Amino acid sequence: MSEVLSNGQTPGRPHAGGGASGLALVPKADTKQSLKDFKSDQEVRWCPGCGDYAILAAVQSFLPELGIRRENMVFVSGIGCSSRFPYYMNTYGFHSIHGRAPAIATGLAASRPDLSVWVITGDGDALSIGGNHLIHALRRNINLNILLFNNRIYGLTKGQYSPTSEIGKITKSTPMGSLDKPFNPISLAIGAEASFVARTIDSDRKHLQSVLREAAQHRGTSLVEIYQNCNIFNDNAFEPLKDPQVREDITLRLEHGQPIASASKAVRRTPDGRLEVVDRASIPESEIVVHDVHDPDPSLAFALSRLDEPAFEHVPIGIFRNVDRPSYDELMNEQVEKAMAGGRGDLDALLRSGDTWRID
Repeated sequence: MSEVLSNGQTPGRPHAGGGASGLALVPKADTKQSLKDFKSDQEVRWCPGCGDYAILAAVQSFLPELGIRRENMVFVSGIGCSSRFPYYMNTYGFHSIHGRAPAIATGLAASRPDLSVWVITGDGDALSIGGNHLIHALRRNINLNILLFNNRIYGLTKGQYSPTSEIGKITKSTPMGSLDKPFNPISLAIGAEASFVARTIDSDRKHLQSVLREAAQHRGTSLVEIYQNCNIFNDNAFEPLKDPQVREDITLRLEHGQPIASASKAVRRTPDGRLEVVDRASIPESEIVVHDVHDPDPSLAFALSRLDEPAFEHVPIGIFRNVDRPSYDELMNEQVEKAMAGGRGDLDALLRSGDTWRID
């Protein structure tokens, strides 16, 4: 007898009718859950002052809102400081191998649409050895949520430069300064045509949780870059965004249907169609670009992702893109159902089809 979940769905099969929400296929909790329910009995062991503590607390306190049984949540991580995350979650988890978390999560999400699958990774884990796995998860639009902790350094291995470290960065592995041009995770994700892309920061819990809320509701792959401070090996890497004296001037808030601007700066289009950041008081409000997260054309979102150079003169924060397109697991299950309906669901017959040989 096959197991039937509380929503009438059989595990491994999508619920008929699907829906756009990333939570549409995940069974709801029978009883109300709290922050305490999502805390494991493991001692949290990061360096004192690490931004990972703030992210963990934000995630644990946000998850009860989803109303999903913790038994139907899975956190998959790779290797790095951030990848200790599953130990601290009282859910199912998988501490996998370096860079491979998206690949493992892909198999899980594709075969078990009744689960809420989360990938926890860092800039080194996701963008170096795991680069291709990340790109292909994004382009396939697997139904999972990827939280990319970006501290612009290798923390677990004690301070080497990472794929997001700035040019000229002095580290143990680059004593004369890094020569590599860093990846922009948001640009990379949008270039892979990810359907949901956002950026937030560890110290702004309200904003972090609002972004996580949107990511969880999204059907398909969501990538959330979280600026995360490593106070031991790369302290104050994002200090301008935390300094109350300047943060409101340099933070370009991305909100759907709202002008893209900070307290003193605004984004407008140049005559040749590019985006530029200007003094807000120098242009009329009508010239400020209005954000559209649902635009199927990724051009605007990509152009916005390039506005954080020169470093921290102005930084877009929020949801860059949130578009609806079929997820890989939906399309895959449609093919499976079609094959079974057409009598092509016999694995033994498939293996014996075509040219075969029998060896006695």
